[in-house]
Amino acid sequence: MYKEVSIDVAAHIAADAALYTPILAQAAGVAPSRITHVALLRRSIDARSREVKVLLKAGLYIDEDPVFPEKTALTYQNVANGPEIIIVGAGPAGLFAALRLIELGYKPIIFERGKDVRSRRHDIAAINRQHIVDPNSNYSFGEGGAGTYSDGKLYTRSKKRGNVNRILQVLQDHGADEDILIDAHPHIGTNKLPRIIASIRETIRSCGGEIHFETRVNDLVLQGDTITGIVLHDGRKVLGKSVLLATGHSARDIFEILENRKIQIEAKPFAMGVRVEHPQSLIDGIQYHCQIRSPHLPAAAYSLVKQIADRGVYSFCMCPGGFIVPAATAPGEVVVNGMSPSSRNSQYANSGMVVEIRLEDLGDYHKYGNLASLRYQQDLEKLAWQKGGETQTAPAQRLADFVQGITSSNLPESSYQPGMLSSPLHEWLPEGISKRLREGFLEFGNKMQGYLTNDAVILGVESRTSSPIKIPRDIDTMQHPQIKGLYPCGEGAGYAGGIVSSAMDGERCADAIAIALGVSI
Repeated sequence: MYKEVSIDVAAHIAADAALYTPILAQAAGVAPSRITHVALLRRSIDARSREVKVLLKAGLYIDEDPVFPEKTALTYQNVANGPEIIIVGAGPAGLFAALRLIELGYKPIIFERGKDVRSRRHDIAAINRQHIVDPNSNYSFGEGGAGTYSDGKLYTRSKKRGNVNRILQVLQDHGADEDILIDAHPHIGTNKLPRIIASIRETIRSCGGEIHFETRVNDLVLQGDTITGIVLHDGRKVLGKSVLLATGHSARDIFEILENRKIQIEAKPFAMGVRVEHPQSLIDGIQYHCQIRSPHLPAAAYSLVKQIADRGVYSFCMCPGGFIVPAATAPGEVVVNGMSPSSRNSQYANSGMVVEIRLEDLGDYHKYGNLASLRYQQDLEKLAWQKGGETQTAPAQRLADFVQGITSSNLPESSYQPGMLSSPLHEWLPEGISKRLREGFLEFGNKMQGYLTNDAVILGVESRTSSPIKIPRDIDTMQHPQIKGLYPCGEGAGYAGGIVSSAMDGERCADAIAIALGVSI
């Protein structure tokens, strides 16, 4: 007999099968000796009460040998001689689109402006240590996209847009820990993601697909209202059956190309603010109601949101046990982001804290037309660079000082490697952002006692929460409504927000391409 049951237990019990199996047996109404196998199906943490519980859902085999369903491996055929589909960008949308195209018999040819994951490390080190930003290879550009070196969170709310489990299974097949199939908020970690991305690359190449690094797209090849290829930075033209555009939310030059070509794009709402960093022990104490976190519990996270003056103020990309990193994609700008290793063992907890910006908030920036949101974002990043001393040093302020409108006389220790410079962010951030952030932090301090403290520091600016541009597409065909054969995809086009949702969107676009070319799915 097979039976599924759910229990909630203390963290130390959830960490030991010998301890939780008898409790599962009791919940199932059978003696523990009758259970032949326990398969964990779901695991999550409930910290709402003073006694933190771990919720376990398990499948129990009772009085019979377990029957393990045969793992259905995805079929990646050899497509070396198949019809060629051009993919611009080797982030999650581009890579998962490539895998899906291979399943469907098409040859993906990926062009990535950045470097492979191993080579990319040197450029990331140069940002941290020497404040040198390579506009083609950084935390946002390169193999695997922004997610590779900035955390690896796999949680998504976009479950109606695709098969989340399928994406997680592909990641596990390429080296991710099987826990991502069980945990409610799965996470790989920036230390493990590079080898998984490299494994996906090898699958694509071994099946006849191509990936070209350090190859930037400079233009599109159009015949009337149809795209037939791309122009590379060295002037070469590459032709293909279709072009899937998966360039991520920071590829500003691609938006410029589309605008100059009079190919429809739209300014869209987005969010900007700061990144706030606390001692992880403080967040643990608040969330787990303890002085010292149990070794059986992960570093505590939080999620905060509040409407302030008709705009959302919310935490974004919260990184427990993590680090703040410099995420600029061009010289002359400062952008901060967060990441966590798989162990989440840093002494710091950081999160973006951002304010919703609607198109009506852009004021004089409307003179830039479709690029209004992008120019607003860009100018605030340049201002942060100036306030940080015209290096990758980040302008910073103690949290309580920011709320009280006081310039910090000194700053706490931080995980941000390029360094910080005390700056009155409350004065120079746009009023619509600054005022709402200050009120938001007051609200969050009331909700999480101890959160609003000068032991925390804010760094500016957190500005790459999502693309400031939307590239429209037909809801049915997934093609650009103006250009046949052009498939805007993923975060950069405004249709995803993270690794999993981008991967799912990549697969959906691949399916749409195959259907348009006559394949029945």
